[in-house]
Amino acid sequence: MKDIAIYGAGGFGREVACLINQINDKDPKWNIIGFFDDGKEVGLKTEYGDVLGDIKTLNSWDKPLDLVVAIGNPVYVKLIVENITNPLIDFPNIIAPTTTFLDKSNVRFGKGNIVCNDCMISCNIKISDFNIFNGHIPVGHDCIIGNYNVIMPSVNISGGVEIGDSNFFGVQSVILQYIKIGNNVRIGANSVMMRNAKDGYLYMGNPAMKMKL
Repeated sequence: MKDIAIYGAGGFGREVACLINQINDKDPKWNIIGFFDDGKEVGLKTEYGDVLGDIKTLNSWDKPLDLVVAIGNPVYVKLIVENITNPLIDFPNIIAPTTTFLDKSNVRFGKGNIVCNDCMISCNIKISDFNIFNGHIPVGHDCIIGNYNVIMPSVNISGGVEIGDSNFFGVQSVILQYIKIGNNVRIGANSVMMRNAKDGYLYMGNPAMKMKL
């Protein structure tokens, strides 16, 4: 089994620890050694491991280590990843055993993605790096998803959707078929995207309306 740590010792980080344990129950892969967190005291104990240090500690780690970045804000995820310089760190994809793939051979993942329980991923899907699918999310056919996107529970991504980088999708939002989402977009909970989203805007409502961040 490989050593693995989680960056972020908050609620989502602890959920990811549970997810890793679920994966290990099916196919033992990882030994969780603890958490890294810039905002918590070294030695702080959680039910899934202790806080080992901050990003400086991580960058000086002298053994090979798998790492999951479990932060629910795309801006911070990108910042953390860009500041990890240790060549001994790898970023595996963490995919819940309950994920349904309609054609796994026709789905391409980059690195560092987290797919939580009961997601459904269709066919001809390209998912790049460091995306979070936070449970009960269907991803329709022919979707392209960029980097550093945080997709909250029960978001519905229809077929043919294209998503850029560093976007945040609120709980139960809906992206209708063939919509394009740019970069740094925020979509409010329960909003329905019926038009393409421009970079740097907040969209809210049904149908979702554009608002300046």
